[in-house]
Amino acid sequence: MNSSVGRIALIAIGLIAVIIGGVFAGQGMNLIPGSFMTGNRMWLSIGLIVAGVGIILVVVGLRRPKTGRPSK
Repeated sequence: MNSSVGRIALIAIGLIAVIIGGVFAGQGMNLIPGSFMTGNRMWLSIGLIVAGVGIILVVVGLRRPKTGRPSK
């Protein structure tokens, strides 16, 4: 896979995971009402884990080289 495409994919998936994890955590902390997850501490834990994985993916994506192998 092209390094640039893989880098962008990691960053994009990581950002999506951070957003989803934030929503889950917000609902688990009863900050975002209107769902079966609202006020349930289990979703707070799941949200923090998902957001943490997302942050790791973003960091890995940002640390990858921007260019692929030199062409011949």
